[in-house]
Amino acid sequence: MASEVRNLAQRSASAAKEIRGLIETSVERVTTGSRLVGSAGITMREIVDAAKKVRELIDGIATSVIEQSRGVGQVGQSIAQLDPMTQQNAALVEQSAAASSSLKDQARQLELAVATFSTTGASLLAAA
Repeated sequence: MASEVRNLAQRSASAAKEIRGLIETSVERVTTGSRLVGSAGITMREIVDAAKKVRELIDGIATSVIEQSRGVGQVGQSIAQLDPMTQQNAALVEQSAAASSSLKDQARQLELAVATFSTTGASLLAAA
């Protein structure tokens, strides 16, 4: 019986060593896993921070696009206002050209009329 107890004690000691080895391995794995979880947490925070920065950039771009759109709209309105003015200016240029042509014709007629008077006046003076 003493040999059985000794045998049992040796197997218990061997099993205890094996259990201790398993516990140490488990502790190492838990420690490694804990470090990996911590690292993953840091990485996730960095991803969240980067996503916030991207969102802020997108918001800034959206604001710029809205401002540019308003600016383009104002340019469009200005061009729309310029169009009638341009047409009015073109009409005034045509009227000015017609008036200029009419004045030119009247100046020729006046020149001819004055030439007649000058000629008649000069003949009378020459005859006297």
